[in-house]
Amino acid sequence: MRMVFRWFGKGNDGVSLRHIKQIPGVEGLVWALHDIPAGEAWPVDRILEVKQQADEYGFHLEVVESVNIHDDIKLGLPSRDTYIENYKQTMRNLAKIGVKVICYNFMPVFDWVRTDLFKPLEDGSTALFYEKSKVDGMDPLELVEKIAHTPDFTMPGWEPERLKSLKKLFIAYSNVSTEQLWDNLKYFLEQIIPVAEEYDIKMALHPDDPPWEIFELPRLMISRENIRRLLKLVDSPYNGITLCSGSLGANHQNDIPAMIREFHDRIPFAHIRNLKIYENGDFIETSHRSQDGSLNLYEIVKAYHDCGFNGYARPDHGRHIWDEKCRPGYGLYDRALGIMYLWGIWDSLEAIKKEANSSINTKTI
Repeated sequence: MRMVFRWFGKGNDGVSLRHIKQIPGVEGLVWALHDIPAGEAWPVDRILEVKQQADEYGFHLEVVESVNIHDDIKLGLPSRDTYIENYKQTMRNLAKIGVKVICYNFMPVFDWVRTDLFKPLEDGSTALFYEKSKVDGMDPLELVEKIAHTPDFTMPGWEPERLKSLKKLFIAYSNVSTEQLWDNLKYFLEQIIPVAEEYDIKMALHPDDPPWEIFELPRLMISRENIRRLLKLVDSPYNGITLCSGSLGANHQNDIPAMIREFHDRIPFAHIRNLKIYENGDFIETSHRSQDGSLNLYEIVKAYHDCGFNGYARPDHGRHIWDEKCRPGYGLYDRALGIMYLWGIWDSLEAIKKEANSSINTKTI
């Protein structure tokens, strides 16, 4: 397991590279050029600028999250070919600095949905919260109007220009069925994967968050069956997934350890986080500790360990603790604690493995 840490750029989220350097076992940054609109090619000079910043602290930049997909590609419009060519050029430019994995998503309109960014937990910390009944009863066009009339409204990973076009997006996607979205994803992959193979960059599609239909929009990456379908669209080791335990785990029917064991050779990147699921379908993100949430992170990490996972992993969202002012879900402190919990599990599994091998060798002698 190769531990990496998501960083939103110099001066962007209050987390400095000096801070990240002090977290044991972190070897690289998960990064992106967040100000480049979806569909535009990433300039080499901007990529090299980030590399220079990372080099100063000895971090690699082998994982990018995300190179966002232009909506014309998801919608299957004639203009998609232009944006796909720009995407290919971005891949070539990223290869110049040794990028090995691109995490991306194919979610219509919203990359993720929560109803409260700072919901209080019993211990006094706050976390991202999803209230199912509120989302189920929400008119998406009313939501659009609310966003339009809320000054300085922002969403991580969203460009202001895209927020202004939400109404048009909802109308455009109203004519796209689930099967059409699958067809558009296949078209994209058939164009992209040959470039990925040429430049040794693995594409890692992120699950939908949450993993069910919202606002009557089609959703693809929501289940084990659908992951199988994705991997068959273009059967190449360069067509893979970012297995996010928190996204898929919001549906208790998704068996995360079983997914890891089945798809391990197509998981170049892992997001590991925990959440507590309530009986009414609500969920809130918790600490990484298994006892604090509904997911058994010991069994999740054990599945990776048993499969000999040597891909990249990062602690995903964490709580906001110790009065830290931070980007929702991305506080420094709880993610650092999460890393130490994950390493504790991994190191204990390594010790068990070493002891077992030693016992076998002794019996052989």
